[in-house]
Amino acid sequence: MSEQDAIQSSTKRSRSSQTSKQNGLQAPALQRPAHEDTEAWKTYWKAQGEPWRTEPEIEPERQKYLAERRSITPDIWKGIYPFKDIKLNRADIEWLLATHESGGVQGPVDWSDNSQREHKGLDLRGADLRQEHLHGLPLACLLGGLKADEWLKASQEQRRMAALHLEGANLSFANLEGAYLAGAYLERADLFSAHLERADFYEANLEGTYLRKAHLEGASLRGTFCNVATNLSDVHLGNEEFGFAFLSYTHWSEANLSLVNWDQIKALGDEYEAKQPNTWYGQVKNKQDWLRGYQRAVQANRQLATALQNQGLNEEAARFAYRAQKLQRAVFFLERKPASYLFSLFLDLLAGHGYKPWRSFVAYLMVIINLISWAWLLPWWHRA
Repeated sequence: MSEQDAIQSSTKRSRSSQTSKQNGLQAPALQRPAHEDTEAWKTYWKAQGEPWRTEPEIEPERQKYLAERRSITPDIWKGIYPFKDIKLNRADIEWLLATHESGGVQGPVDWSDNSQREHKGLDLRGADLRQEHLHGLPLACLLGGLKADEWLKASQEQRRMAALHLEGANLSFANLEGAYLAGAYLERADLFSAHLERADFYEANLEGTYLRKAHLEGASLRGTFCNVATNLSDVHLGNEEFGFAFLSYTHWSEANLSLVNWDQIKALGDEYEAKQPNTWYGQVKNKQDWLRGYQRAVQANRQLATALQNQGLNEEAARFAYRAQKLQRAVFFLERKPASYLFSLFLDLLAGHGYKPWRSFVAYLMVIINLISWAWLLPWWHRA
């Protein structure tokens, strides 16, 4: 979309023909409100099929500036991004979303449409959205940091330049499914009930972030930084549709883990990934990839178990510690250590590595029953 097309489509288009038809009738088009009438603008946007818009439309001069910035070709290695170091507000983001185009579709990425989940969202890498009110915005597949393969090749400075600044921003009820937020600054941000399914938060700063009831199913929290002010109350960490959160190398610090319902997690995303035939990048795994995957899964479960135990959550800790032991056995197998593998298997069968002591009782009971049986049957055999 050209710069002029973007501006014209924003100032002239009307979506009411697509969204306000009911029973074969079309509602009359609303007149564009006066610029300062905020409530009238909200009504207007709803009629246009954009209920997530709440702000008056930005002036044509601002539209032209943003369109020019959006046309800049990103260069990861030079730290060049369309909106790097640019202070943006909600009205700017609303206009950028309305005029965004990806995969031949205009408007924000619709995560509920499976065909759009591979589309590119807004590129806001390096932008400044500190303290902005972004409640309920459709920001699925947002680019707010480097992707995994880019991150591995980039220097620390290049990673820093790509990171989106969202300190203190209100993102409650926002749709950030599939967003790339590696290294993003989210200190004190409000993510209450935000949809963050399959988002990538690798090494993002979550100190003081309000994540109550946030949806993090299948999201990567690897390497993230939490603290005592990070609110994890009733956070959703997994389901059958999107899988479970990735937690290896997460810095829990003093975040209150008792606020999380750990029973919802059948297995960490790290464990699920370790068992898949392809890598994160879609390549078929070689032996080293398999080994690294299982080692990462062991680390994730052990680290979480330690953090839970340090906070007195012993039952939850035992479950993840046991999973770590089972995954470690797979590591022994891949490292071709048969003695360690068999000994681990024996300990698992005997007592679940100490986490299932009832197995020892069953084994002991079976031995006693066998001894009694032998003692009872032996005289009969001798007589025969």
